[in-house]
Amino acid sequence: MAKVVVTGGAGFLGSHMASKLAGLGDDVAIIDDFSSGIKENLRDLGVRSEVTVGDLRNYDVAKKGLRGADTVYHFAAEVGSASYLHGSNERELYSLQANLVIDANVFKAALENGVKMVIFASSVSVYPFDEQLKSSAKFREEDSERKVNPEGGYGWAKYIAEKQLELMPGVSYGIARIFHAYGKNIYLRPDRSQVIASLIRKAVMYPKEDFVVWGDGSQKRCFVYIDDAMDAILRLEAHVKAKGSLTVNIGTTEEVSVREVAERVTALSGKRIPLKFDPSKPTGAKSREPDLARVKGVLGWNPTTSFADGLARTFEWAEGRLLKG
Repeated sequence: MAKVVVTGGAGFLGSHMASKLAGLGDDVAIIDDFSSGIKENLRDLGVRSEVTVGDLRNYDVAKKGLRGADTVYHFAAEVGSASYLHGSNERELYSLQANLVIDANVFKAALENGVKMVIFASSVSVYPFDEQLKSSAKFREEDSERKVNPEGGYGWAKYIAEKQLELMPGVSYGIARIFHAYGKNIYLRPDRSQVIASLIRKAVMYPKEDFVVWGDGSQKRCFVYIDDAMDAILRLEAHVKAKGSLTVNIGTTEEVSVREVAERVTALSGKRIPLKFDPSKPTGAKSREPDLARVKGVLGWNPTTSFADGLARTFEWAEGRLLKG
């Protein structure tokens, strides 16, 4: 039985990954400091894996946690909402520095422990940010090298992590550049939630919490449902094991405006919620669509969950989580 370690295994992506791997019969161990992830994520997915509680900015935690591992799914990161990550240069710097330390420790520990394969959760943020400010921006995997201009401290950290993986001797890697995953266990805290989770939380809590959409609603995103993303990552791992390292975009080409997300969320709430927009708030990219030719052609993967279906499932879960107490 292969031993695999999932860093950030109590978080959104990590908890789903740990659940999928355990279901496939792997011996799964988790490392998490519970700064973002929560125990309910593991409980609700039925994950009973060994959990090392520790901060990966401490090298000893990484070295001990990766001992005996064949494969590492490195999903741990300092993440946050647009207001948290992009609210100030200080926060951008903190995100960059924290993630650089986390990644360096995990990769060094992987080498020292003889890990053979690393699957890394990267991001659309590695792509040229100035181009994301244009309409109809679409990115192929090679575009990160055509022009190096990642988005903020978080994007730079992801880009540098990818470079580290390329330099690691004797380690095969899979890099999953994920475009806006959502679904059960998505971060609901105001300082961690992205647009879908943020709007769902506001709708569920309305009128106790005001329903305000950041920007004018014209920004467009391509959201990928968590089950589809996990399927792609498992296919990526199988490819890396059989044929060697690979970097792929994971997402959909179903563009949805933030206004449409807000309209769908308020409809799902069953409440009469007037839409209010605040263009003074950070809105991020105007458009960012993945080119999926590589992931479809090499891995034979296609997303199967429509945004309407995925959003309805996510809303139902989030409403239950938010109102449980």
